[in-house]
Amino acid sequence: MTFPRGRRILAAVLISVLLLTTACTPKTPGRFDQVQQESSRQKSGQAVAKDATQGSKLNKFFPDEGDGYQRVYTQEKKGFSEANLKQGGKVVAQLAISDTTSIPGAAAKFSNSTKKVGGYPAVQLGNTQTSILVGKYQVKVISKDPAFTSADREAWIEKFNLDGLAKLK
Repeated sequence: MTFPRGRRILAAVLISVLLLTTACTPKTPGRFDQVQQESSRQKSGQAVAKDATQGSKLNKFFPDEGDGYQRVYTQEKKGFSEANLKQGGKVVAQLAISDTTSIPGAAAKFSNSTKKVGGYPAVQLGNTQTSILVGKYQVKVISKDPAFTSADREAWIEKFNLDGLAKLK
């Protein structure tokens, strides 16, 4: 079947116009595009406060090693310091101090606390976390082994230099 030359040209022009219009139309947003934009905007507002304490200054308030336990620092950044508590080479808990200056909502959860650990307001989050608020600092112990109980977490919180931390500005 042969087409006259005019029809072939017309078909080529129509196909070109069709390709051009479909290729240049704006892409409909995918289901993740809006979430990506929101999270990108949020990250810009989540910077650590300028007056947050350096993590290296928080290390001296952690409990000492001993009684078969080993303290291994795992993360240190402005406003936060963290260490693993090991026993027999196994991580049994995570110890952390964070400056709530950058996260004002973190301190709010202690406002209705009726429990105290080491003389400071305490909250228990689930079955694995215990936290206290010492001035502007949150001290947290997280169980990583089921044998490390709530009583163990509270005992380790009391081993932190809480009075020294309270004086830190």
